[in-house]
Amino acid sequence: MLIVDSQVHLWGANTSERPWPQRGEPQRAVPLGKDELLREMHKAGVDRTVIVPPMWEGDRNDLAIDAAGTYPDRFAIMGRLDPTAPESRGKLRSWRAQPGMMGLRFSFTAPMLQPLLTEGRMDWVWSEAEEAGVPLYVLVKPSDVQLMDQVAARHPGLKLIMDHLALPLDKKDEEAFRGLDNVLSLARRPNVAVKVSSLPNFSTEAYPHRNLHPYIRRVYDAYGPKRMFWGSDLTRLSGTYRQCVTMFTEEIPWLSQDDLSWIMGLGVCDWIGWQ
Repeated sequence: MLIVDSQVHLWGANTSERPWPQRGEPQRAVPLGKDELLREMHKAGVDRTVIVPPMWEGDRNDLAIDAAGTYPDRFAIMGRLDPTAPESRGKLRSWRAQPGMMGLRFSFTAPMLQPLLTEGRMDWVWSEAEEAGVPLYVLVKPSDVQLMDQVAARHPGLKLIMDHLALPLDKKDEEAFRGLDNVLSLARRPNVAVKVSSLPNFSTEAYPHRNLHPYIRRVYDAYGPKRMFWGSDLTRLSGTYRQCVTMFTEEIPWLSQDDLSWIMGLGVCDWIGWQ
């Protein structure tokens, strides 16, 4: 079975030569580079990873492009773009020509970034990405899921992936899943998929986090195995990388081998066009 992690952040140090903007703190003190990530993937049994350049580094993709260029069979990228910069317009037509670049990732949960979504500043991105066939990862607050429903309806050719099921990142157990129905309702849009990523972080129970399994079943029933993509969000992961894999592959008996093939790798590769 091909195991593809749909989200890992990779970044470098904050230096005078490569300074970060003021967008928050990293998920850990020591940056994660491509070689360390490969070692972690090997130990966990992960074949490929989709690199998501993190928000705190700004809208840059240089390290991800270097990783994908060095190891094209192991890494792909959902990159970053500043939607407010005039020079960004027109770039999506050739976006996927960059080494390893499959699409874009936008985060709208930070107070400084949420207005991009709520005030309509992303409208040109939705249109240009739809026209260019560029898929998007989107991280939104539960209260903004309805806005993504409207985007999906207006742009039926735009492939959207809802990161971490749009769960509140600071909540756990039942409280974290109170807005899940809104995410499940998006399944009626054939151009919307979801990432069942970072899930151990939303449970106070020990591995295999059985309190999460009923929610996973509800996602499966709504989206099916071809539109739900496993991922770790490794640098903020609760528990081990290997356990994040085996929680799905060994601990959920109602998932068939065919289901797991799609959820654990084939689905995200097909959706973003990673051959």
